Amino acid sequence: MLTEAFFRAIPKLALHDHLLGTISRETFQDLAEKRRATITAEEIAAFYIRGEKPVGVLRAFRALESEVLREPEDFHRITYEYLTAHARQGVVHAEIFWNPTGSCRDATDYARLRSGIIAGFEDARRDLGVSALLIPSIDREASPEAAMAMVEWMIEQPHVQAVGIGIDYNEVKGPPGQFVPAYRLAGRHGLLRTAHAGEFGCPPANIRTAIHEMGVDRLDHAYTAIDDPDLCREIADRNLIVTVVPSNSYYLRTLPRDSWAAEHPIRRMPALGLRIHPNTDDPTMHLVTPARAWGMMHWEFGFGPDALRAFLLNGIDGAFVEEAQKSVWRAEHLAAFDTLLKEHAP
Repeated sequence: MLTEAFFRAIPKLALHDHLLGTISRETFQDLAEKRRATITAEEIAAFYIRGEKPVGVLRAFRALESEVLREPEDFHRITYEYLTAHARQGVVHAEIFWNPTGSCRDATDYARLRSGIIAGFEDARRDLGVSALLIPSIDREASPEAAMAMVEWMIEQPHVQAVGIGIDYNEVKGPPGQFVPAYRLAGRHGLLRTAHAGEFGCPPANIRTAIHEMGVDRLDHAYTAIDDPDLCREIADRNLIVTVVPSNSYYLRTLPRDSWAAEHPIRRMPALGLRIHPNTDDPTMHLVTPARAWGMMHWEFGFGPDALRAFLLNGIDGAFVEEAQKSVWRAEHLAAFDTLLKEHAP
Protein backbone atom coordinates (compact mmCIF):
# COMPACT_ATOMS: atom_id res chain seq x y z
CA MET A 1 0.00 0.00 0.00
CA LEU A 2 1.15 3.52 -0.71
CA THR A 3 1.82 5.50 2.45
CA GLU A 4 0.61 8.88 3.64
CA ALA A 5 4.06 10.28 2.82
CA PHE A 6 3.40 9.61 -0.86
CA PHE A 7 0.01 11.33 -0.77
CA ARG A 8 1.48 14.28 1.07
CA ALA A 9 4.27 14.66 -1.46
CA ILE A 10 2.31 14.58 -4.71
CA PRO A 11 1.32 18.05 -5.98
CA LYS A 12 -2.41 18.50 -5.47
CA LEU A 13 -5.25 20.88 -6.19
CA ALA A 14 -8.02 21.56 -3.67
CA LEU A 15 -11.24 22.28 -5.56
CA HIS A 16 -13.84 21.64 -2.88
CA ASP A 17 -13.22 23.25 0.49
CA HIS A 18 -15.50 25.56 2.48
CA LEU A 19 -13.63 28.42 4.09
CA LEU A 20 -15.57 28.29 7.35
CA GLY A 21 -14.99 24.54 7.58
CA THR A 22 -11.23 25.07 7.55
CA ILE A 23 -11.03 27.14 10.74
CA SER A 24 -8.96 25.63 13.53
CA ARG A 25 -10.44 25.16 16.97
CA GLU A 26 -7.93 27.55 18.51
CA THR A 27 -8.70 30.30 16.00
CA PHE A 28 -12.45 29.77 16.35
CA GLN A 29 -12.22 30.10 20.12
CA ASP A 30 -9.91 33.10 19.95
CA LEU A 31 -12.05 35.03 17.48
CA ALA A 32 -15.26 34.13 19.30
CA GLU A 33 -13.85 35.62 22.48
CA LYS A 34 -12.52 38.66 20.63
CA ARG A 35 -15.91 39.38 19.04
CA ARG A 36 -17.84 38.49 22.22
CA ALA A 37 -19.88 35.93 20.31
CA THR A 38 -22.66 34.05 22.11
CA ILE A 39 -21.42 30.61 21.03
CA THR A 40 -19.96 28.72 24.00
CA ALA A 41 -16.65 26.88 24.29
CA GLU A 42 -18.62 23.62 24.53
CA GLU A 43 -20.46 24.37 21.29
CA ILE A 44 -17.18 25.18 19.58
CA ALA A 45 -15.63 21.94 20.85
CA ALA A 46 -18.57 19.95 19.46
CA PHE A 47 -17.76 21.26 15.98
CA TYR A 48 -14.53 19.26 16.05
CA ILE A 49 -15.90 15.95 17.35
CA ARG A 50 -16.11 13.46 14.49
CA GLY A 51 -18.97 11.25 15.66
CA GLU A 52 -21.35 9.13 13.62
CA LYS A 53 -23.54 12.18 13.09
CA PRO A 54 -22.15 15.73 13.35
CA VAL A 55 -23.68 17.65 16.26
CA GLY A 56 -24.07 21.40 16.41
CA VAL A 57 -22.49 22.00 13.02
CA LEU A 58 -25.13 24.41 11.75
CA ARG A 59 -25.01 26.38 15.00
CA ALA A 60 -21.23 26.75 14.60
CA PHE A 61 -21.43 27.81 10.96
CA ARG A 62 -24.15 30.37 11.64
CA ALA A 63 -22.22 31.81 14.58
CA LEU A 64 -19.11 32.13 12.42
CA GLU A 65 -21.11 33.96 9.75
CA SER A 66 -23.02 36.34 11.94
CA GLU A 67 -20.97 36.87 15.11
CA VAL A 68 -17.36 35.69 14.81
CA LEU A 69 -16.02 36.69 11.40
CA ARG A 70 -16.85 40.38 11.32
CA GLU A 71 -13.79 42.15 9.92
CA PRO A 72 -11.47 41.67 6.91
CA GLU A 73 -8.62 40.72 9.24
CA ASP A 74 -10.69 37.80 10.57
CA PHE A 75 -11.12 36.46 7.05
CA HIS A 76 -7.46 37.08 6.28
CA ARG A 77 -6.44 35.04 9.29
CA ILE A 78 -8.54 31.98 8.54
CA THR A 79 -7.68 32.10 4.82
CA TYR A 80 -3.94 32.31 5.41
CA GLU A 81 -4.03 29.59 8.08
CA TYR A 82 -5.99 27.30 5.77
CA LEU A 83 -3.62 27.80 2.84
CA THR A 84 -0.61 27.32 5.10
CA ALA A 85 -1.94 23.99 6.36
CA HIS A 86 -2.79 22.83 2.84
CA ALA A 87 0.56 23.93 1.42
CA ARG A 88 2.27 21.72 4.00
CA GLN A 89 0.23 18.86 2.56
CA GLY A 90 1.41 19.41 -0.99
CA VAL A 91 -1.51 21.55 -2.19
CA VAL A 92 -0.36 24.09 -4.79
CA HIS A 93 -3.74 25.59 -5.73
CA ALA A 94 -7.07 25.94 -3.93
CA GLU A 95 -10.55 27.05 -4.97
CA ILE A 96 -12.51 27.96 -1.88
CA PHE A 97 -16.25 28.27 -1.22
CA TRP A 98 -17.54 31.15 0.89
CA ASN A 99 -21.18 32.03 1.66
CA PRO A 100 -21.21 35.84 1.87
CA THR A 101 -24.91 36.37 2.53
CA GLY A 102 -24.54 35.14 6.10
CA SER A 103 -22.05 37.90 6.88
CA CYS A 104 -22.78 40.75 4.45
CA ARG A 105 -25.61 43.26 4.09
CA ASP A 106 -24.86 44.63 0.64
CA ALA A 107 -22.31 44.78 -2.18
CA THR A 108 -20.08 47.21 -0.30
CA ASP A 109 -19.98 44.95 2.74
CA TYR A 110 -19.30 41.96 0.49
CA ALA A 111 -16.30 43.69 -1.09
CA ARG A 112 -15.03 44.79 2.32
CA LEU A 113 -14.99 41.31 3.83
CA ARG A 114 -13.83 39.70 0.60
CA SER A 115 -10.76 41.94 0.75
CA GLY A 116 -9.53 39.98 3.75
CA ILE A 117 -9.79 36.71 1.83
CA ILE A 118 -8.03 38.14 -1.21
CA ALA A 119 -5.25 39.55 0.99
CA GLY A 120 -4.86 36.05 2.44
CA PHE A 121 -4.53 34.68 -1.09
CA GLU A 122 -1.87 37.23 -1.97
CA ASP A 123 0.15 36.62 1.19
CA ALA A 124 -0.04 32.85 0.70
CA ARG A 125 1.20 33.13 -2.87
CA ARG A 126 4.10 35.31 -1.76
CA ASP A 127 5.06 33.27 1.31
CA LEU A 128 4.09 29.73 0.32
CA GLY A 129 3.89 29.64 -3.47
CA VAL A 130 0.28 28.43 -3.36
CA SER A 131 -2.38 30.04 -5.57
CA ALA A 132 -6.06 30.39 -4.75
CA LEU A 133 -9.42 31.44 -6.18
CA LEU A 134 -12.68 32.31 -4.48
CA ILE A 135 -16.08 30.80 -5.25
CA PRO A 136 -18.80 32.80 -3.47
CA SER A 137 -21.60 30.35 -2.77
CA ILE A 138 -25.35 30.49 -2.43
CA ASP A 139 -26.77 29.44 0.92
CA ARG A 140 -29.52 27.13 -0.25
CA GLU A 141 -31.21 27.29 3.15
CA ALA A 142 -31.83 31.00 2.51
CA SER A 143 -34.19 32.43 -0.09
CA PRO A 144 -33.81 32.55 -3.87
CA GLU A 145 -33.90 36.33 -3.49
CA ALA A 146 -30.80 36.19 -1.27
CA ALA A 147 -29.11 34.10 -3.96
CA MET A 148 -29.89 36.71 -6.59
CA ALA A 149 -28.57 39.41 -4.30
CA MET A 150 -25.27 37.56 -3.89
CA VAL A 151 -24.77 37.29 -7.65
CA GLU A 152 -25.67 40.96 -8.03
CA TRP A 153 -23.02 41.85 -5.43
CA MET A 154 -20.45 39.91 -7.45
CA ILE A 155 -21.45 41.76 -10.61
CA GLU A 156 -21.36 45.15 -8.89
CA GLN A 157 -18.05 44.44 -7.12
CA PRO A 158 -16.11 42.11 -9.46
CA HIS A 159 -12.69 40.71 -8.65
CA VAL A 160 -10.47 38.63 -10.90
CA GLN A 161 -10.00 36.01 -8.17
CA ALA A 162 -13.73 35.65 -7.49
CA VAL A 163 -14.19 33.51 -10.58
CA GLY A 164 -17.56 31.86 -10.17
CA ILE A 165 -20.42 30.75 -7.95
CA GLY A 166 -21.35 27.62 -6.05
CA ILE A 167 -24.22 26.46 -3.87
CA ASP A 168 -24.03 24.53 -0.63
CA TYR A 169 -25.60 23.81 2.78
CA ASN A 170 -28.41 21.27 3.04
CA GLU A 171 -29.64 20.15 -0.37
CA VAL A 172 -32.75 18.56 1.15
CA LYS A 173 -33.88 22.00 2.34
CA GLY A 174 -32.96 23.82 -0.85
CA PRO A 175 -33.21 21.80 -4.07
CA PRO A 176 -31.32 23.36 -6.97
CA GLY A 177 -34.37 24.28 -9.02
CA GLN A 178 -35.08 27.17 -6.67
CA PHE A 179 -31.83 28.88 -7.66
CA VAL A 180 -31.82 28.56 -11.43
CA PRO A 181 -32.40 32.33 -11.99
CA ALA A 182 -29.32 33.21 -9.91
CA TYR A 183 -27.20 30.75 -11.87
CA ARG A 184 -28.46 32.06 -15.19
CA LEU A 185 -27.65 35.61 -14.13
CA ALA A 186 -24.15 34.51 -13.18
CA GLY A 187 -23.70 32.79 -16.52
CA ARG A 188 -24.80 35.87 -18.44
CA HIS A 189 -22.04 37.82 -16.70
CA GLY A 190 -19.31 35.30 -17.43
CA LEU A 191 -19.04 33.71 -14.01
CA LEU A 192 -18.12 30.04 -13.88
CA ARG A 193 -20.57 27.75 -12.10
CA THR A 194 -20.41 24.68 -9.93
CA ALA A 195 -23.02 23.18 -7.60
CA HIS A 196 -23.44 20.69 -4.79
CA ALA A 197 -25.98 18.22 -6.14
CA GLY A 198 -26.74 14.59 -5.43
CA GLU A 199 -25.42 14.79 -1.86
CA PHE A 200 -27.26 13.39 1.21
CA GLY A 201 -28.90 10.75 -1.01
CA CYS A 202 -30.76 13.46 -2.94
CA PRO A 203 -32.23 12.33 -6.26
CA PRO A 204 -30.34 12.27 -9.58
CA ALA A 205 -32.92 14.78 -10.84
CA ASN A 206 -31.09 17.43 -8.81
CA ILE A 207 -27.92 16.71 -10.78
CA ARG A 208 -29.84 16.98 -14.04
CA THR A 209 -31.13 20.39 -12.93
CA ALA A 210 -27.59 21.51 -12.17
CA ILE A 211 -26.46 20.48 -15.64
CA HIS A 212 -29.42 21.47 -17.81
CA GLU A 213 -30.88 24.50 -16.04
CA MET A 214 -28.02 25.90 -13.98
CA GLY A 215 -25.39 25.34 -16.67
CA VAL A 216 -22.65 24.12 -14.36
CA ASP A 217 -19.03 23.86 -15.48
CA ARG A 218 -18.23 21.40 -12.67
CA LEU A 219 -20.18 19.22 -10.23
CA ASP A 220 -19.71 18.75 -6.48
CA HIS A 221 -20.55 15.37 -4.89
CA ALA A 222 -23.06 14.04 -7.50
CA TYR A 223 -23.02 10.63 -5.80
CA THR A 224 -26.55 9.62 -6.76
CA ALA A 225 -25.68 9.84 -10.45
CA ILE A 226 -24.70 6.18 -10.08
CA ASP A 227 -28.41 5.37 -9.81
CA ASP A 228 -28.99 6.70 -13.34
CA PRO A 229 -26.71 5.19 -16.02
CA ASP A 230 -28.00 7.61 -18.67
CA LEU A 231 -27.08 10.54 -16.45
CA CYS A 232 -23.60 9.09 -15.90
CA ARG A 233 -23.13 8.85 -19.65
CA GLU A 234 -24.22 12.45 -20.08
CA ILE A 235 -21.81 13.68 -17.39
CA ALA A 236 -19.03 11.72 -19.07
CA ASP A 237 -19.95 13.01 -22.54
CA ARG A 238 -19.94 16.58 -21.25
CA ASN A 239 -16.54 15.92 -19.64
CA LEU A 240 -17.72 17.43 -16.36
CA ILE A 241 -15.32 16.93 -13.47
CA VAL A 242 -16.95 15.79 -10.21
CA THR A 243 -15.34 16.80 -6.92
CA VAL A 244 -15.91 14.09 -4.31
CA VAL A 245 -15.30 13.88 -0.57
CA PRO A 246 -14.21 10.47 0.76
CA SER A 247 -14.83 11.62 4.36
CA ASN A 248 -18.42 12.75 3.61
CA SER A 249 -20.40 12.21 6.79
CA TYR A 250 -23.66 11.11 5.13
CA TYR A 251 -22.24 7.82 3.86
CA LEU A 252 -20.10 7.26 6.93
CA ARG A 253 -23.26 7.16 9.03
CA THR A 254 -25.74 5.55 6.61
CA LEU A 255 -23.77 2.66 5.15
CA PRO A 256 -22.96 -0.50 7.15
CA ARG A 257 -19.62 -0.29 8.93
CA ASP A 258 -18.39 -3.63 7.61
CA SER A 259 -19.18 -2.83 3.95
CA TRP A 260 -18.94 0.96 3.95
CA ALA A 261 -16.11 1.24 1.43
CA ALA A 262 -17.46 -1.46 -0.88
CA GLU A 263 -20.89 0.19 -1.08
CA HIS A 264 -19.76 3.80 -1.27
CA PRO A 265 -20.75 5.62 -4.49
CA ILE A 266 -17.20 6.92 -4.95
CA ARG A 267 -15.99 3.38 -5.52
CA ARG A 268 -18.39 2.92 -8.45
CA MET A 269 -18.16 6.32 -10.09
CA PRO A 270 -15.03 5.90 -12.29
CA ALA A 271 -16.31 2.62 -13.75
CA LEU A 272 -19.42 4.51 -14.85
CA GLY A 273 -17.29 7.03 -16.74
CA LEU A 274 -17.31 9.79 -14.12
CA ARG A 275 -14.12 11.83 -13.81
CA ILE A 276 -13.75 12.34 -10.06
CA HIS A 277 -11.31 14.33 -7.94
CA PRO A 278 -10.92 13.85 -4.14
CA ASN A 279 -11.17 16.76 -1.70
CA THR A 280 -11.41 17.53 2.02
CA ASP A 281 -14.64 19.65 2.04
CA ASP A 282 -14.49 20.91 5.66
CA PRO A 283 -11.04 19.67 6.68
CA THR A 284 -10.89 20.73 10.32
CA MET A 285 -14.48 19.68 10.97
CA HIS A 286 -13.96 16.36 9.19
CA LEU A 287 -10.59 15.84 10.90
CA VAL A 288 -9.06 15.13 7.51
CA THR A 289 -6.07 16.44 5.56
CA PRO A 290 -5.51 16.48 1.79
CA ALA A 291 -3.05 13.60 2.14
CA ARG A 292 -5.57 11.63 4.16
CA ALA A 293 -8.38 12.31 1.68
CA TRP A 294 -6.22 11.10 -1.19
CA GLY A 295 -5.07 8.14 0.88
CA MET A 296 -8.65 7.09 1.55
CA MET A 297 -9.14 6.74 -2.20
CA HIS A 298 -6.38 4.12 -2.12
CA TRP A 299 -6.68 2.53 1.33
CA GLU A 300 -10.48 2.49 1.65
CA PHE A 301 -11.76 2.34 -1.92
CA GLY A 302 -8.90 0.37 -3.47
CA PHE A 303 -7.94 2.66 -6.34
CA GLY A 304 -4.48 1.88 -7.69
CA PRO A 305 -1.77 4.14 -9.11
CA ASP A 306 -3.30 4.44 -12.59
CA ALA A 307 -6.63 5.61 -11.16
CA LEU A 308 -4.91 7.99 -8.74
CA ARG A 309 -2.93 9.49 -11.59
CA ALA A 310 -6.17 9.98 -13.51
CA PHE A 311 -7.75 11.72 -10.49
CA LEU A 312 -4.78 14.11 -10.42
CA LEU A 313 -5.36 14.91 -14.09
CA ASN A 314 -9.10 15.32 -13.49
CA GLY A 315 -8.43 18.02 -10.92
CA ILE A 316 -6.23 19.94 -13.32
CA ASP A 317 -8.79 19.70 -16.11
CA GLY A 318 -11.58 20.82 -13.77
CA ALA A 319 -9.79 23.80 -12.22
CA PHE A 320 -11.16 27.27 -12.91
CA VAL A 321 -7.87 28.54 -14.34
CA GLU A 322 -6.57 29.35 -17.81
CA GLU A 323 -5.56 26.55 -20.16
CA ALA A 324 -1.95 27.75 -20.19
CA GLN A 325 -1.71 27.11 -16.44
CA LYS A 326 -3.34 23.72 -16.84
CA SER A 327 -0.77 22.74 -19.46
CA VAL A 328 2.05 23.60 -17.08
CA TRP A 329 0.45 21.62 -14.28
CA ARG A 330 -0.18 18.59 -16.48
CA ALA A 331 3.49 18.39 -17.37
CA GLU A 332 4.85 19.14 -13.90
CA HIS A 333 2.35 17.34 -11.68
CA LEU A 334 2.13 14.13 -13.68
CA ALA A 335 5.93 13.94 -13.92
CA ALA A 336 6.18 14.48 -10.17
CA PHE A 337 3.54 11.80 -9.57
CA ASP A 338 5.47 9.28 -11.69
CA THR A 339 8.75 10.04 -9.95
CA LEU A 340 7.23 9.84 -6.47
CA LEU A 341 5.45 6.61 -7.32
CA LYS A 342 8.80 4.99 -8.19
CA GLU A 343 10.24 6.21 -4.91
CA HIS A 344 7.30 5.18 -2.71
CA ALA A 345 5.88 2.08 -4.40
CA PRO A 346 6.14 -0.97 -2.11
